[in-house]
Amino acid sequence: MNLSLSKLPWHAQLGTVAVLALACVGAFWNFYIVPTQTEMDGRRTRLQSLQAEVTRGNLIARRLPEFRREVGSLEGQLEVLRAVLPEEKDVADLLRRIQAMANESNLTIRGFTPQAVANKQMYAEWPIGLQIEGTYHNLGGFLERISKFPRIINVTAIKIKTKDKQTDANTIAAECTATTFVMTEPKAPAGAAPAPAVRASTE
Repeated sequence: MNLSLSKLPWHAQLGTVAVLALACVGAFWNFYIVPTQTEMDGRRTRLQSLQAEVTRGNLIARRLPEFRREVGSLEGQLEVLRAVLPEEKDVADLLRRIQAMANESNLTIRGFTPQAVANKQMYAEWPIGLQIEGTYHNLGGFLERISKFPRIINVTAIKIKTKDKQTDANTIAAECTATTFVMTEPKAPAGAAPAPAVRASTE
C-alpha cells in the first residue's frame, strides 16, 4: 500500500506529522534523556557521599592536634606505669635492687622465698619472703629505702625477734613479705572494670 501525505487532507497531514513528532520525542526521551538523568542522579549521590567524607576528613584533620596530645598523654601515663610496675623480665633485676638496699642498710638477707603469684587483671602480685639479720635501726633504714623506691614494693607480715647471740651489727632476725607488682597482658574483655589502684606502703 502506497501512502502519500500529499494526497491526505491538510488536517490529516497535520495529525500525522504531530504523531511522528511525538514518537520521535518519546524515543529521544526514553533512549537518551532517561538514561542520562539516571546517570546524573547516580553521580549526584556519589558526589554527596564524597562531600560527606571530605567533611569528616576535615573535622578529623582539625582535631588531629588534639588526638596527638591525647596520645602523648597516654604514652606519658604508660611510662609512669612502667616506672612503678616492672615487666616480668625485670623481676630478677628488682631482687638485686632489694639486695643492694639491704646492703646499703647494713643488713644481711639470709634468704629469698618466692611465694604464690596472684594474677590480677593487668598485673600480677609477686610476694617474696625475706629473712633478714641486722639491727632495729638498720631495719628501719631498709624499710625507708624501700618506701622511696620508684617501683612499688609492699612490705608486710614483719616479724622480729631478738637473737640470743648478739653483736653490735647483728641483734635481730626478721622475716617479712616483700610484694612487687608486675605488668601483664590484660585477660579481661574490653570494657571490663579497671584493676584497683595499688599504692606503695611499708606495713
